[in-house]
This record gives sequence, structure tokens and C-alpha cells, in this order.
Amino acid sequence: MKYRILGSDGPRVSALGLGCMGMSEFYSVTPESEAESISVLHRAIDDLGVTLLDTADMYGRGENEKLVGRALTGGRRDKVVLATKFGIHRDPETDERTVRNDPEYIGTAVDASLSRLGVDHIDLYYMHRRNPDVPVEESVGAMAELVRAGKVRYLGLSEVNAETLRAAHAVHPITALQSEYSLFTRDIEAEVLPTARELGIGVVPYSPVGRGLLTGAITSLEGLAPDDFRRDNPRFSDGNLEANLKLVAELRAVAEETGHTPVQLALAWLLAQGPDLVPIPGTKRIKYLDENSAAADIELTAGQLARIEAAVPHGAASGERYSPTSGQRMESR
Repeated sequence: MKYRILGSDGPRVSALGLGCMGMSEFYSVTPESEAESISVLHRAIDDLGVTLLDTADMYGRGENEKLVGRALTGGRRDKVVLATKFGIHRDPETDERTVRNDPEYIGTAVDASLSRLGVDHIDLYYMHRRNPDVPVEESVGAMAELVRAGKVRYLGLSEVNAETLRAAHAVHPITALQSEYSLFTRDIEAEVLPTARELGIGVVPYSPVGRGLLTGAITSLEGLAPDDFRRDNPRFSDGNLEANLKLVAELRAVAEETGHTPVQLALAWLLAQGPDLVPIPGTKRIKYLDENSAAADIELTAGQLARIEAAVPHGAASGERYSPTSGQRMESR
């Protein structure tokens, strides 16, 4: 594994982190999933040198944080940079989602996450989504208090625009920005990524392989479990899926030329966009973890990068990132 510094003064982390969301929800979870997910986490930490683990309090209604905490036994806690998020509140009875960034909620949320994770501090604490009714200066001010209290070491934001990023950074240094970024989703390249680079903020791309589309493993909706959230995602709808799979076929052709898999090429392309990027592909299967991690060693030539760009041009993906009813509230860019 290769390593990068997250932000101008942040922690040293593996060039590829591990997104843990799907281990507890959204991508279909079975009774056998937990044991396999623990094995994935142990393999990532013990054998592959993966150090950045990403979770959130809303994943599995807190169960994902508990699972990650259970995996950090046997001295593994000190080997990782542990990231979690607050901000998307799920009603325990109706599961209705609201975005909360008020200082009182932040203080309650961090203590709950620390308890579920079973740790005395969180390395990187993100505001998962922003509620525009709460000034970001108030929210980041409250997050900064957590740093001073020793509960949190570094601060992050997720899915904010350039203006919000700049305002937040003026209150307290923001170490990382987590945003969706992949060959299929390049919105941040216009304003957000340049602003992050100007301010010395590291960028953590989530869904770096298009929620699995860029792996080449998905060929139809029939291959997805009935409770897989992608069945309601616009990019997986019938017409859009067909168009997107044509792009994946083009990427597969380039992958075969280079001797890699489509997912490895998609991750290597992201890593080549700059040393300040640390993608967090998610998986709950060891074979996919191994495949993903190998992408850190791929050095793409200028010609190969151009071939990838030609195969999946900027803005070519069909469909929106989220459905209007998903509850994933994001700032416009």
C-alpha cells in the first residue's frame, strides 16, 4: 500500500481507504454479513496496510459504527485513522431523515458515536450533510470545541459547495472534504476541488466506482438483491442503466489492454488526479478488497489516462446521482 497525507496538516493515510457503509445497510445485508465484514476489516488492516476507515452514525442506524468498533480489537485501533460522520438524523420510529447541524445536536452525536465505536476519540469527524438554516460557522465552531476537548482530532465536511468550504475553513482548519467523485461523477472539478486545493484540504472521494457500476460486475437490475438501494437509483433505471453499461464496456476494453480490471482502472484514474485524493471504495468481500487495493500500485501513463477519458467522457453518465426521495440532501455546486 502507498500512503498520502490528508490535507496540508492532516494524518498520513493509505492511498485507498475503506468505506464501511455497505457492511450494514443499503447493499443488502445477510445474517452472514457481519462475520465476513469483520474479516474484510481485519484483512484490510492486518495484511493490506489500509489505514483509513470510513463510517457514519446513520449507517445501519448506528450498527455500522458498532461493527467497526468490534473489528478494532487486538491492538488495531492504533493502526487506523478512524472517520465517522454526524448530521443525518433518522427517526427511530418512522426512519424519516432530517439534517441537523445545531451545536446541541453535535455534542450529543459525538458522544453517541464514541460509545458505539468503543473509542476515546475520533480521528476525523465529518459533518455528513449541511442544513442551510444553521450557519456553517456555528456548526464548525461546535466541532472545533470537540477538538479542544480531545474527542476529535481533525474536522471534515461532506457534500458542501466551495463557498461553504471556505467559510468553514475560516473558523477552524478543515482537514478533509468528502464528496462523490468518480469517472461517472465529476461535478467537484469545476469549483469545489480547486477551492479545496487552494485551502490545503484533502479530498476523500466516496462512491469512487459509481456504486459498483464501474466494476463491470453489474449487468442488469436482476443481479441486485430486492433490498439493494440501487434499485431506486436513477443511474440504475432501465434506460439509464443501458446507456451507462455501454460506457462500462468501453472502460473494460481499455482495462483489457492494460492488463487490469475495470474497477482497478477506475480507482487508478482517481488516484492519478492528484496526491491530495484518497478514495474510499467500499466492499464486504475479501476478493473485492484485494482487487481494489491493488489499484494503489498502478501507474497510468498519459496515453492510458487519455484512453480512459475517451472511454468515459466528462458528463457522459446518464441519470442523477440520487433519487428525489432518497433523503440525501446536498448543496448545489
